Amino acid sequence: MRVLMIAPPGAGKGTQGALIAAHFDIPHIATGELLRHHVARDTELGRAVRRHLDRGELVPDQIVLDMVTEAMIAAKAAGGGYVLDGIPRNLSQARQLYQIGRELDMTADVALHLQAGDDELMRRLLARAVLEHRSDDTEDVIARRLALYHEVTAPIVDWYGERGILVSVDAMRPAEQVGREILAALEVMRALVDHVPPEARRAIDLTSLGVAFGEVRG
Repeated sequence: MRVLMIAPPGAGKGTQGALIAAHFDIPHIATGELLRHHVARDTELGRAVRRHLDRGELVPDQIVLDMVTEAMIAAKAAGGGYVLDGIPRNLSQARQLYQIGRELDMTADVALHLQAGDDELMRRLLARAVLEHRSDDTEDVIARRLALYHEVTAPIVDWYGERGILVSVDAMRPAEQVGREILAALEVMRALVDHVPPEARRAIDLTSLGVAFGEVRG
């Protein structure tokens, strides 16, 4: 199973990514961890990352993609599955990632979209800021992060929807409940991947599933 995750900050992407990885026994490729790992090991890529960070710059897309490519090659050798967390962050990255996947015969089976309202995300992120003593995570800063996320992510979601691999899930519920729904959906998708050609697949929206079954949010 090959899954990439699209989610706003505070939606539980790391938690659900780890759950998916454990359930399917596949590598959890988290770009933030990859960056820290390469810097700590002082690899060639790590030294390039450090130079940009020392200058207060964002790490260029190509460096991140090179790290992900390396991790995907390792995942292929380990069995061919992965859950990718932290990329793509824009449509350009999504297209480049798709080309890398094609070259490695490792394109994603599912683009998992965790949806949550901004009010709930703000509440979660402010609570996390207090818990983790993140004094820089003010309400204004978080609001800008969420606005940027929506601006750059909408085209990505549309693109994966057109490719028929998008699965959208309501992430505004307890993590355990969201996780159960995700795993059930991915098990169904896994059964279809080998039998339904990519051009015949359709995006799946599970965000209203709870409402359909009479679920009431607390």
